[in-house]
Amino acid sequence: MSSAEAWVGTWRPHKPRGPIAALYGSPGPKYALPGLTGITCHDPTKNKAPMFSFGTRHDQASSNFSPGPRYLVPSNITRVGRDGTPAFSLCSRPKDPGMFQVPGPGHYSPESSGKSILRSSPAYSLAGRSKEEGGNSQMPGPASYTLPSMLGPKTVVTSTAPTYSLYGRSKNGSFHEDLKKTPGPAAYRVVDPCIYRLKPPQFSMTGRNFTPGETTKKPGPGAHFPERVTFTRAKAPSFSFGLRHSEYTTPLIVDGAE
Repeated sequence: MSSAEAWVGTWRPHKPRGPIAALYGSPGPKYALPGLTGITCHDPTKNKAPMFSFGTRHDQASSNFSPGPRYLVPSNITRVGRDGTPAFSLCSRPKDPGMFQVPGPGHYSPESSGKSILRSSPAYSLAGRSKEEGGNSQMPGPASYTLPSMLGPKTVVTSTAPTYSLYGRSKNGSFHEDLKKTPGPAAYRVVDPCIYRLKPPQFSMTGRNFTPGETTKKPGPGAHFPERVTFTRAKAPSFSFGLRHSEYTTPLIVDGAE
């Protein structure tokens, strides 16, 4: 600018006192602005474009596997239902409606209506207990209730006398309670005297030992019968009861005269 031109204001060109950002070749603070891409740190003053992602297919809660178009849909079925064309079918003849059967004069019994029209004395009958509509109602009987007991410590109406019971001796707080838990004389094991003194002779009782010999069994005196011996002395006569033979019985001839 030439010195002939007029200056407006009091400012004049001068050398800066310190370094400024315009003197350097850096891009400046333009990278500090929020970005316009992505979902994180997006510029709130700008609109976001629709975003799509490739994810896995989630399982349906209730999968409906239809059989597909393998079934034949009738021609009279539309997307809104059946069409309005008339349809006829071959059916049997319906039955004629029956006439209303009104009761005649003979169905009434005026002689039995005396108690309903005229006054009569009450009549009672002994019958079984009728069943209730709600089923068998198990109502408690008189024996199901019990009066409060008049004896013992748990009475309701009368006052009770003091009762006592016999309990066992408690181990806690008694005079023989062992607070120190010291072992008694039976808790120690007695040392065998043979360890620190002379050991006396010891004897044992064993079974009786027999000399090995012949083990065959021999008859004793009772096994013999001297009264039955007939070799050294004569045998006494012996008799027996035989059969009686008939005199007319033909004897058996073995070798006959030819």
